[in-house]
Amino acid sequence: MQLLMFYLIGFFAVLSAVSMIVVRKPLNSALFLILNMICLAGLFALLNAHLIAVLQIIVYAGAIMVLVLFVIMVLNLREKDGDITVRKVAAQFVGIIVVSVVMVMVGASVDPSAISALGSASPEFGTVVGVGKTLFTDYILPFEIVSVLLLAAIIGAVILSKSKV
Repeated sequence: MQLLMFYLIGFFAVLSAVSMIVVRKPLNSALFLILNMICLAGLFALLNAHLIAVLQIIVYAGAIMVLVLFVIMVLNLREKDGDITVRKVAAQFVGIIVVSVVMVMVGASVDPSAISALGSASPEFGTVVGVGKTLFTDYILPFEIVSVLLLAAIIGAVILSKSKV
């Protein structure tokens, strides 16, 4: 069942990524990107990395895509009237075929035993406990440096935004 879900979510992830590139309207492209990020969160959830899956939806599909959609709507991009020629359609079709062939060749060249030899992740991988333990033990200094940099950026933004009266 898990393998079926992987293939189904993976299919929709690839389909939404291709649709994001092929579609002509920027707003539709951004919506396909949101769908792709949700599919990626589903793949993370299948890997039992629930924290990463939730962060994927909240941070990327939520906050960052709201900013992207805001910029697209502010720019008010309009589609240019243009004829879709047979050459353009043929070029897109040939491009899709070439990318598909390359993906199949790369997939066929990967040795499954080499992937399994890499080892498996610990049961706590991607969970809140696992990420918290790693973050606050092995990476405490980089975590504190990033927090001080973010604090400095917030203070700088407040100072720059104050109006001079």
